[in-house]
This record gives sequence, structure tokens and C-alpha cells, in this order.
Amino acid sequence: MKNTETTTYYTATVLPKLMKEFGYKNVHEAPRVTKVVVHVGTGQGLTDAKFLETATETLRRITGQQPVKTIARKSISNFKIREGMVIGLKVTLRGKRMDDFLNKLVHVSLPRVRDFRGLAPSIVDKTGNATVGFKEHLVFPEIRSDEVERIHGLEVIIDTTAKNREEGMALLTALGFPFHKD
Repeated sequence: MKNTETTTYYTATVLPKLMKEFGYKNVHEAPRVTKVVVHVGTGQGLTDAKFLETATETLRRITGQQPVKTIARKSISNFKIREGMVIGLKVTLRGKRMDDFLNKLVHVSLPRVRDFRGLAPSIVDKTGNATVGFKEHLVFPEIRSDEVERIHGLEVIIDTTAKNREEGMALLTALGFPFHKD
């Protein structure tokens, strides 16, 4: 499956499968992916400007878009967070970039995860959205391991129009996400 054919893949393969499985009469009833958010929390790098630069460059390379800084709305003394501090970076993908990213995630990045045995079904919440966490950002092909000074994790949130967990699981499975059996 080529990157430019992802939307065609959805309409030709995934949609008929979902319509048959759930008995939908209209194609607009079937769940689909609306957006993908890639997020890096600064965590230990709250005060380290170099970490912020590294994470920004990582997200830019992985997604092809400039990340937006997430700012703390209020101070939390236990976490040493002050109002106005940068506490994360995020990129929201829609349309063709989202399709290309999902294709790369399923076919390239997930198989590169060390000791990967499939995704846990628990990543899908009760509204059909999924969250996949990565401990290392090195699984993405745009990141070369010899250039990396500091390894950090990231999170991929897949937002769907599914009404419940069962529909979300069916959509993601049809898109090629490898789930392991409990």
C-alpha cells in the first residue's frame, strides 16, 4: 500500500468491512480517523532549553510540521511547574499528512519497536480513541540513532468518530494496527 493511496484504501477495503460487520446502511455511520496528535511532554527537561530544541526538531522531522508549545495554565509547586512554562510540544495531523503518518506508524515504526508483540487492546478507550506511547523516539525512520544525544518518549493519540470501544477496535484493526490477544 502506497502513502498516496491511504484514503482509497479506507474507502475500498476498511469501509466495506466495517459496514458489513456492524450492519451500517450509510457510509457516514462508519467510524473513521479524524485527527492524529503527536505529543512530547517535557518532564525532566522543564528547565533544559537544549531538550526543548531536540524535542522540537524530533517532532518536526517525524511529522513534517512545526510543533506547538503547550504552556502551563497554573503553577503546581510539587512538580516545580510555574504558570507560563513550556510543559510539552504537540503536532496535530489531519488529511493526507495524517494518512501518511498512520501508514508509516503501522508499517514501519511499530515493527521497529524492540520486543514488539503487538499493541495491548487497552490502548483503545471507551469512546474508540487510541493512545500509543513510545519510550524511545528512535523507532521512527526519520531519526538516525547516531545523531541522537538524548532519548525521549512520545505519545501518539488517534482520534476517531467511533461511538464505542468495539467500533474503535474494529476500525484500527481494519487499518492494520497489530493488537495482541489478552
